[in-house]
Amino acid sequence: MRPDTSAITSAIVPAERLDLVPIGPEHAEEMAAALADPALHAFIGGAPATAEALRTRYSRLAAGSPDPAEAWGNWALRLRGDGRLAGYVQATIRPEAAELAWVVGTPWQGRGLAVEAARALLGHLTAAGVTTVTAHIHPDHHASAAVARALGLALTDEQQDGETRWQARIS
Repeated sequence: MRPDTSAITSAIVPAERLDLVPIGPEHAEEMAAALADPALHAFIGGAPATAEALRTRYSRLAAGSPDPAEAWGNWALRLRGDGRLAGYVQATIRPEAAELAWVVGTPWQGRGLAVEAARALLGHLTAAGVTTVTAHIHPDHHASAAVARALGLALTDEQQDGETRWQARIS
């Protein structure tokens, strides 16, 4: 089944303590602050982005993938308690498959928010017909590996750009 990707990527996805809100340029300033710790980039690479760089990136992401066979879903994690943005989850969605990624800002790490957000996203994608999910995780990033395990993804022998592929078939 080919999922309706526009309905998937534009939806607000609820979780227990947060909502996944489709990212747009209007989130750039707050996300730049949430992701400002250079230590956050130890495994994901690069350096903290400025609000202007994120505004440009989020505009490009909102325009969608140039490949008609895939869609990009990008959601900010909005905490229900105080309304602040704490990170993001994303999915590259192809027919029946999605590649997931998650990033939680340093001040909010260790609270289970990445697992909660990724589970909510996984449920959202599964309900839309996605049956296979993958994630690529740096071999030394134990916290992200724990999120992948919590989602039911299994470590594979496949490597890509220095990261290990985790995968699960969801039914």
